[in-house]
Amino acid sequence: MNLLYKELALAAHPTSLIFAFLGCLVLVPAYPYTVIFMFGCLAPYLTFLYARETNDLWYTAILPLSKRGSVQGKCLLICAIQLFQLLISIPCVLLRNSIGVANNPVGMDATVAWYGFGLIIYAIFDLIFFPAYYKSGYKAGRALIIAALPMVLLMVAVEGSVRIPALRWLDSSSPEHLLQQIPILLLGILCYGALLPVAYRISARRFERVDL
Repeated sequence: MNLLYKELALAAHPTSLIFAFLGCLVLVPAYPYTVIFMFGCLAPYLTFLYARETNDLWYTAILPLSKRGSVQGKCLLICAIQLFQLLISIPCVLLRNSIGVANNPVGMDATVAWYGFGLIIYAIFDLIFFPAYYKSGYKAGRALIIAALPMVLLMVAVEGSVRIPALRWLDSSSPEHLLQQIPILLLGILCYGALLPVAYRISARRFERVDL
């Protein structure tokens, strides 16, 4: 928890914290909700860019902390931002349903499947972005470019899936279809829970070889 507190207090870019609250965009009647995941993926880029400009790596290096601990702190911060973004959207979805807002006409609605897809997008992005960044410890832009393509392709695939008649149940909020979507949510939880530790271990090994 001390690592996470340090990152939140000293290393998190203010914009990244704002992005964490953008899960509330599910209240907007006509908005492509997968864009919310894009903000959650921009948060690591801005945080690492900010860390580079403020010499956070050098500051962290003088603390009684290993390089693996430095990587762990950043992973915890990004995980907290991404999960908070999804968690804060839940009461917004419930409010949206309680006031009878119609299904999203411009893209996938915030269904159970949407949360599962979001976790998968986050997991794939983090798995690519973290190791790419910690290969050097300062090339955040390069890491973003490498990780952005699969992120965009996944977002397009998610939005496109609900245009296929056979997959329209992914966009439905009926109780029957929500039950059908639970395996996708479980898959998302599994992917995020499994791939983020993998991203951390690869990143830590790479960063230990970086000469600060």
